[in-house]
Amino acid sequence: MAASLSFSGSARLLAALGRSSVLYSSFESRGLHVTAVCFKNRAARIRIGKGDQPLTYEQAHHPHQIAHRKGWLSQHASNIRGEGGAAERTMEDVFIRKFMFGTFHGCLADEVVIKRRGNVLIVCALMLQKMPPQKFYFLIGYSESLLSHFYKCPVKLEIQTLPSKAVYKYI
Repeated sequence: MAASLSFSGSARLLAALGRSSVLYSSFESRGLHVTAVCFKNRAARIRIGKGDQPLTYEQAHHPHQIAHRKGWLSQHASNIRGEGGAAERTMEDVFIRKFMFGTFHGCLADEVVIKRRGNVLIVCALMLQKMPPQKFYFLIGYSESLLSHFYKCPVKLEIQTLPSKAVYKYI
């Protein structure tokens, strides 16, 4: 019964719960709401338009195609069996992505890829050429030194600049 219920089984369960006092609160009103099950996977999917909406490579592939057609955006060994610290790595990745988005505001062309190799943290990003090169160099050095101080390990930023966003396809 815990694994799955047929329609008649769930109807009998709801009828039995309805007769008992579980569903009634102190105001004698029903407290259980039931909706239909929706089996559609719609998370992170882009709607098909008229063919004029540009998509990047990350947006063009659906989430279930990770590790088949596209790679992970965070590469580390914390998900191996017996290794700890997966939750800490995830929170660090969220902080690094928000830090990069705030430091290079409006310049990120695509998602940030974070790689951990030994004790070195490598952050790869594609940037738009919206600032002069001197400001880019300053912000790269600023980010590397600040993140190295935060995480107590060497941090290296691998930045490539593009004149405009790289379009993978139009939908």
